[in-house]
Amino acid sequence: MDLIPAPRLAVFHQDGLRFEFGPEPTLAAGPGGEGVARWLRRELGAATGWSLPAARPGAAADIRLRVDAERGRGNGTGTDAGAGGGTGAGAGPESYGITVGAAGVELAGASGAGLFWAAQTLRQLLGPDACRKAPLPGRAWSLPYAAIEDGPRFGWRGMMLDVARHFTPKDGVLRYIDLLAAHKLNVLHLHLTDDQGWRVEIKRYPRLTGVGAWRARSRWGHRASPLWNETPHGGYYTQDNIREIVAYAAERHVRLVPEIDVPGHSQAAIAAYPELGNTDVVDTGALEVWDDWGISENVLAPTEAVLRFYEGVFEELLELFPAEVSPFVHVGGDECPKAQWKASAAAQERIRELGVDGEDGLQSWFIRHFDAWLAERGRRLIGWDEILEGGLAPGAAVSSWRGYGGGIAAAEAAHDVVMCPEQHVYLDYRQAGGAEEPMPIAYVRTLEDVYRFEPVPPKLSEAAAAHVLGAQANVWTEVMEDQGRVDYQVFPRLAAFAEVVWSPLAEPQERDFARFEDRMAAAHYARLDALGVGYRPPAGPLPWQRRPGVLGRPKEGAPPNV
Repeated sequence: MDLIPAPRLAVFHQDGLRFEFGPEPTLAAGPGGEGVARWLRRELGAATGWSLPAARPGAAADIRLRVDAERGRGNGTGTDAGAGGGTGAGAGPESYGITVGAAGVELAGASGAGLFWAAQTLRQLLGPDACRKAPLPGRAWSLPYAAIEDGPRFGWRGMMLDVARHFTPKDGVLRYIDLLAAHKLNVLHLHLTDDQGWRVEIKRYPRLTGVGAWRARSRWGHRASPLWNETPHGGYYTQDNIREIVAYAAERHVRLVPEIDVPGHSQAAIAAYPELGNTDVVDTGALEVWDDWGISENVLAPTEAVLRFYEGVFEELLELFPAEVSPFVHVGGDECPKAQWKASAAAQERIRELGVDGEDGLQSWFIRHFDAWLAERGRRLIGWDEILEGGLAPGAAVSSWRGYGGGIAAAEAAHDVVMCPEQHVYLDYRQAGGAEEPMPIAYVRTLEDVYRFEPVPPKLSEAAAAHVLGAQANVWTEVMEDQGRVDYQVFPRLAAFAEVVWSPLAEPQERDFARFEDRMAAAHYARLDALGVGYRPPAGPLPWQRRPGVLGRPKEGAPPNV
């Protein structure tokens, strides 16, 4: 069968026998299976027209769900997001099994999460029409006799969605949670703040969204483009929106990583509250939410007042994102220009007071403060690999984005790492050469390139490799103004990424990409069609997906492997 991501073990009946569903199949859920039963009744019910009632007393249900914790106690390394990673697959809390025979189908998961991934596989086995929102007339449903045993390679299988540069409304976030879950991805990292917008309501600081969530216009294309979209842009999530997103993700066993950027990427916050900036070197009261792309020079001032302000922000954030769904909190820590600190007498005095090593030490002081602050509240800090500069905070984890190097250094120092090197899994990078690619950014990263991505560099020692929690694909939205553009950049490459982090694949150059392409063509593009995903077709962009005349910033050749 054409399952994506590929399961660890799948055996289908050699004679092609199938279990045929009647017009009103029944469902039975054992303890711990109630959430998956609700999901099946809602999602499969919409596609098939089934109500999936409980079986009559004494009768066997056509679909049976159970949680079997013993299944997760083997020697595999599939783990919850936030636990250790590894290079195996199989047993673990997210593992599952499926058996299809004459008596129907049984789904068994080592946990509620494992059972949920089994349900996603069940939907794929039923065919692409099982992904629709309403049943097709006359459609009959059946399953091949099969035995499937499966579990993930990594516990952190994620995607970062930048909602700061271009805002994704709440319903779009919920939609992407469903798309991640359909690919057995279990982490959504939300980039909530940046120079170009603040996207989460903080009640004690209403100007963060009253002012910081809105910009007057936006650059149209890369920052080298002379074009502007003069329509004001913005939006934010109310606290109740966030609570809904959290509940929706938890029901689908997707963890959320909220990101509040410090001390750089903060112009939207400074525009809202000018006292947060370096007021002795710049007129922060004149700043507006930035309307351009790139890295703003306007960074937070290194003061106790700024720390107290952001502690207030994080206090509300932790209430919105409970530890069960968000054990990690991302603080950015990347691309922090130091020019204002160098010019600021107050910042230089602060460096002397703290006894830190210059401006890099000041940035590290910011990160270390919030590492300790979050740890006291039962959370773990994670930041971009620049947090290595000036000394890594003791309990911090690293999102290794500039290449493998930061992740290797962190893992060898016994810090946990999420691999997301831009050269391999930045999905804003263009998918092909040629003039038809819309707003082409950076190097070409094809579907095959992503399929050959390896999260664990071979130079890592075995002990260091255990600190690779997993990987995530990052989606920066400067040139993605709406859902259609995000879909185009993300898919189908996210399907390849999902197989990399779930399935036990061969070494990169030995992977059977041709077979993966066959599975995509045989079923998965049809699933994406049924799900309403505006992916890039294999033959290239459709006319409405192009952006003729809008500049990007393509780079030629292969990206450096660093």
